[in-house]
Amino acid sequence: MPPVNPSATSAPSVLDLAPVVPVVVVDELGDAVPMARALVAGGLPAIEVTLRTPVALDAIRAIAAEVPGAVVGAGTVISPRHVADSVGAGARFLVSPGWTESLLAAMAGSGVPFLPGVSTTSEVVALLERGVSEMKFFPAEAAGGTAYLKSLGGPLPQARFCPTGGITSGTAPAYLALDNVGCVGGSWMLPADAVAAKDWARVESLAREAAALAQVS
Repeated sequence: MPPVNPSATSAPSVLDLAPVVPVVVVDELGDAVPMARALVAGGLPAIEVTLRTPVALDAIRAIAAEVPGAVVGAGTVISPRHVADSVGAGARFLVSPGWTESLLAAMAGSGVPFLPGVSTTSEVVALLERGVSEMKFFPAEAAGGTAYLKSLGGPLPQARFCPTGGITSGTAPAYLALDNVGCVGGSWMLPADAVAAKDWARVESLAREAAALAQVS
């Protein structure tokens, strides 16, 4: 049986949780909980922790256990093992930069919503054929940006996207204004100097500004 649309699960769609999903790279495990608390306090409950560092799974586990209101997910999911490990750590959604048949099957069988990555029309059609209509568009800016997504809306209106990759606070509103975009992914609310200084108040303030984009898009 082919994968099914993640929106058909009992969990809410990732695309509808907040206008912006912070894409988080956790280098120091001790940063995970205060960072997530700042993001949630700022109005961004869906947090994608990328599996790019040795502490990523422990960070997901800590956020899931210690940050009420956080909907923590795993990003850069590129193998069935990643799927199993992420869900085991407490991830409530999965995001991949691309997909293969085995990865798609593992995500579909995980029991949590998932956003497989696409960057071409053929990939979108292939997922729609398999019953998946919610996707990550990556790398958004390099793959054609808002013009490309707007063009997809005509022939493929059933596909909805979370564009990620190169998006900033300045470009996010143009993406959010598109009918086929539910949210965007980005990391501009987590500037490196603020994270290094553990300036969680600044992160919360930037998160609040990002959450407010829903009112102007």
